[in-house]
Amino acid sequence: MSPLARPELIWSADDVAAKLGDPGVRIVDCRFAFDRDMREDHRAGHIPSAAYVNWSTDLAAPPPASGHPRWMLASADAFARTMSRLGISNDTMVVGYDAEGGHHAARLWLGLRRYGHDACAIMEGGIQKWVREGRPLETGDVTVAPARFVAHPREGVVATKEQVLGAVSTGDPWLLDVRRSAEHTGEEVRSARGGHIPGAVNVLWKDALNEDWTLKDPDEIEEMYANAGFGPETRTITYCQAGVRAAFTHLVLTALGHPDVRTYDGSWEEWGNDPAVPVVQGRS
Repeated sequence: MSPLARPELIWSADDVAAKLGDPGVRIVDCRFAFDRDMREDHRAGHIPSAAYVNWSTDLAAPPPASGHPRWMLASADAFARTMSRLGISNDTMVVGYDAEGGHHAARLWLGLRRYGHDACAIMEGGIQKWVREGRPLETGDVTVAPARFVAHPREGVVATKEQVLGAVSTGDPWLLDVRRSAEHTGEEVRSARGGHIPGAVNVLWKDALNEDWTLKDPDEIEEMYANAGFGPETRTITYCQAGVRAAFTHLVLTALGHPDVRTYDGSWEEWGNDPAVPVVQGRS
């Protein structure tokens, strides 16, 4: 496998196993499903000492009175309280994992970056790879000692609706829609309107992964994005429905060495529910 430009962002199961019991490392189980409480899966078996986090509740702000957009990143104070509860301080190395190759764990990575904490990675291959390799699991709930986390909000990590509107007008940054093709064209409608942001290019987030949820060879991934117009020099804003799949692609591009990538935090949950912004249906 060819090397990543930023290998510290993607840990192997071996890397995680070597740090079990290290007080300076917090492993976080980020498994999630909309149709059931994955905390039960956590209790049934998780990487030893891994705390559990649900991105849709623990890492998200409450929805506004209008009901939309849901799932925006929590405020700095709320995010800091969650990190403190998870035993994460400003000195802690955080490693998230899930059951979809880092898809949900990337939302934790995005939040930590947004609030000034760079010591964060995802475990490649997820819980499936850990189990497949016969590594130990722990059952039940995990209680950790609270820590002190102070958020330091940072620009250049997430994009606002206004910044995306600017990109629509100027063509810079480029917009990368990582949803399913049917969502992009508007056949699958998950907000008030279906379709995509004008000018957005569609590359499915999951195409960076093999069928077993491991990461494809970096050269192969780089070629895939370059063929879609997203080379290392391309200023990029990723988006999806709720900013989770988009966070994963943001992480992958960053690991490849792309220096200027942001995630549209509101994503289609915000854009598709706002009648004042333009929408394109079908293929651009």
